[in-house]
Amino acid sequence: MSYQNVLITGGAGFIGSGLALYLAGKGIRVTVLDNLSEQIHGADPEHSSPLYNSIKDKVSFIKGTVTSRADWEKAIGENEVIVHLAAETGTGQSMYQISHYTTVNIGGTAILLDILANKKTAVRKVVIASSRAIYGEGKYSSEELGIVYPEHRKAAALDAGQFEVTYPGTTKPLKLLATDEESMIHPSSVYGITKQNQEQMVMTVCPTLGIAPVAFRYQNVYGPGQSLSNPYTGILSIFSTLIRNNKPINIFEDGKESRDFVFISDVIRATFLGIEKEEANGQVFNVGTGVAVPVLEVATLLKEFYKSEVPLTVTGNYRLGDIRHNFADMRKIERILGFKPAVSFRDGLSLFTDWVTGQQVQASRYEASIAEMKSKGLMK
Repeated sequence: MSYQNVLITGGAGFIGSGLALYLAGKGIRVTVLDNLSEQIHGADPEHSSPLYNSIKDKVSFIKGTVTSRADWEKAIGENEVIVHLAAETGTGQSMYQISHYTTVNIGGTAILLDILANKKTAVRKVVIASSRAIYGEGKYSSEELGIVYPEHRKAAALDAGQFEVTYPGTTKPLKLLATDEESMIHPSSVYGITKQNQEQMVMTVCPTLGIAPVAFRYQNVYGPGQSLSNPYTGILSIFSTLIRNNKPINIFEDGKESRDFVFISDVIRATFLGIEKEEANGQVFNVGTGVAVPVLEVATLLKEFYKSEVPLTVTGNYRLGDIRHNFADMRKIERILGFKPAVSFRDGLSLFTDWVTGQQVQASRYEASIAEMKSKGLMK
């Protein structure tokens, strides 16, 4: 089924702006609700934000916030589909800006659903941006116990340099498995908790209103257009900014922690399939590549692509709330939506670093963010 009117909250952000341009290119009328957060867009976003400027003449733009009922009502208008991307997204930052994260992520979603439940609208589908963060440490296999889901790691173990996850009653190392959509949900950060709540609220309330819900659990999204100045999200942009400022890179833990990195064009394509395909209705999907890449390998590849000699130091530092490993099981989204990621990590990194090289060098705010987390007792 085709829709003609789509609202994207956070539509001036990294994923949202790309999706807005993709939809507009297909002749769909796009409305964007975005507060142009300084943390993402800089101090003068109407003039200096490349993401905002890429969409401003192609969409109906509303500067507003998802914490305002009036802004929501104005934005919903006659839209048939809402893609709710607007959220605060920093895992570490969420552990001390707790009220703010819950107000924006959970509270903003609650206002949306309250409007849909109490006011007649044209909305027929809601697509919610969930996250791999809801899984916490993900899925493992134990020779002794079978499938297990380890709890988040404790400070005492991390202080002792014991970075790999363990599970009570096991004596042999656990084997990391791809995390499927039926895996246990047990987030280890306030951010993950808010994404879990957003997803569950949408998937629970929308069907009672005759509105189709779809949830996408995005892995680590990267690519041209992501913020190079936000020190709280995206190790590729954080490391890139450090390298371009000729500053050393501090590799947390032992560098073997891993993530599933998915390229922006693949994320946009998957999200579009969720909008268009009726088969997506009522479903929750992972969006990743199904490949785990160690952080030390990420940093090493970035140095290669930037032709940089900045030192990499594996320090054993850690952040409370960080997971050790997670990568997506992609079988469900391939089976139901026919989606397979098209961009390998190496190819995507080449495209990303080529783009970064053409951007103005940003001042690194990473050191200040680390000092802030240390002052809160969240980083050792």
